[in-house]
Amino acid sequence: MKIPDRRIELFTGAGSEHRFSGPATGDERSMLVAMLDAQRATLKLKCSGLGPELARRSVSPSSLSLLGLVRHLADVERRWFRAVLAGQDVELRFSSPQDPEGDFEGAAPDPEVVAASWEAWHAEVAFAEAFVAQAADLGIEGHDAWRGTVSLRWVLVHMIEEYARHNGHADLLRERIDGAVGV
Repeated sequence: MKIPDRRIELFTGAGSEHRFSGPATGDERSMLVAMLDAQRATLKLKCSGLGPELARRSVSPSSLSLLGLVRHLADVERRWFRAVLAGQDVELRFSSPQDPEGDFEGAAPDPEVVAASWEAWHAEVAFAEAFVAQAADLGIEGHDAWRGTVSLRWVLVHMIEEYARHNGHADLLRERIDGAVGV
């Protein structure tokens, strides 16, 4: 079957050639981790080459921006891997009960905010990757106030869904910023 040519091709940039090269067969952990890695790499790629313009909002009155997505996903990674699964007593980096939209509302076009946001995201991804690699199996559990008992397996599937949904937002935001399109 020949796949038709489309206006939107693979989004190009550093690291784009390896995003979807994970295994399509094999053990469950390798496949889940590769799928989540591809979604994380997609977010990073959609934001590549941009600085303060990362904070550009989608449409009024939305506070959605690429930088907001980076900050939001840093908090999501922190919540599920550090707080729920590792049982660490940590607060989210950007959101709080007093400022529940801090991840998006605090995404300002300031180089220091951009750098700190990326640093936080990288740190949370590194923690999560190490946690998953060291976990005895995907059945390990943690407790979450919202979902109750959750397994590492469920968290990995949820994280893939979370990144996939927000990478759809990232597609639209990036195209609006500089016209860059692609998978």
